[in-house]
Amino acid sequence: MSASKTIGIFISEESIQKRVKEIALEINRDYQNKEIVLVCVLNGSFIFCADLIRQIKLPVQVEMVSLSSYEGTQSSGEVCFRLDVKQSLVGKHVIIIEDIVDTGLTISFLLKHMSLKNLASLKLCSLLLKRARLQIPITIDYLGFDIEDNFVIGYGLDFDGRFRELPYIGVYGE
Repeated sequence: MSASKTIGIFISEESIQKRVKEIALEINRDYQNKEIVLVCVLNGSFIFCADLIRQIKLPVQVEMVSLSSYEGTQSSGEVCFRLDVKQSLVGKHVIIIEDIVDTGLTISFLLKHMSLKNLASLKLCSLLLKRARLQIPITIDYLGFDIEDNFVIGYGLDFDGRFRELPYIGVYGE
């Protein structure tokens, strides 16, 4: 990214935290008296997942997965596993925690993979959705924000490993 680009605040830290609390309330209601397993999709969703866990008032286990379909700012269209869950998820209530659903290719791959694990239930929670870029229909059970087709950074989202630390979601501009 060139030095001439600026970062504009797209979704404020306050708006993100408010929405995280609302999503946690929905999860608390939907899974009352149940234990859940949150499957955090690395690397982008780790901050969202951590904030969400602190708001969930249920027994929670956490697993991490890592998949890749991006090179720079563009999806390559090919998904590959870098890390899968460690524990058996048979009979468990699983919520996948994703930072952004863009083309839908990566999350579709992961949902199919998880559906083979004989789960009690499977739901998807995504902080962001770029509806304009979807190539595969995806049902998001818990959605933070539906956004335009901008390349966003911050709050765990990166550009070549940079900008994850921003407490808000920003858009790069000229």
